[in-house]
Amino acid sequence: MDRRKLAGRSCEAEAAQYLRAKGYKLLGMNYARRGGEIDIIASRDGYVAFVEVKLRAGAEFAQAREFVTAAKQRRIKQTALEWLAEHDCGLQPRFDVIEIYAREGENRLNHLENAFE
Repeated sequence: MDRRKLAGRSCEAEAAQYLRAKGYKLLGMNYARRGGEIDIIASRDGYVAFVEVKLRAGAEFAQAREFVTAAKQRRIKQTALEWLAEHDCGLQPRFDVIEIYAREGENRLNHLENAFE
């Protein structure tokens, strides 16, 4: 696995730990189907959150959420529909983004609930 992929997996684990600390129940990680992947699936307060984790060195060029393009959103939504068809959870779906900004060994995390529809 290359360094970028390892860094991404490490940040996904950090995001999962953050969600657990906020009272979310993790339902899955790295759920992949043809054409799409969801980094984290978690539930809390009647919602199932499909979470995209984005790692960036900083926000000077662009915020991490801006890299969740319309095409990426379509792939996430399609993959979420497949997950919902396989899991009868009865929860309201929501799409979140967790931005992680890595600077000098210290990460800053920003959780955007309902980041797109």
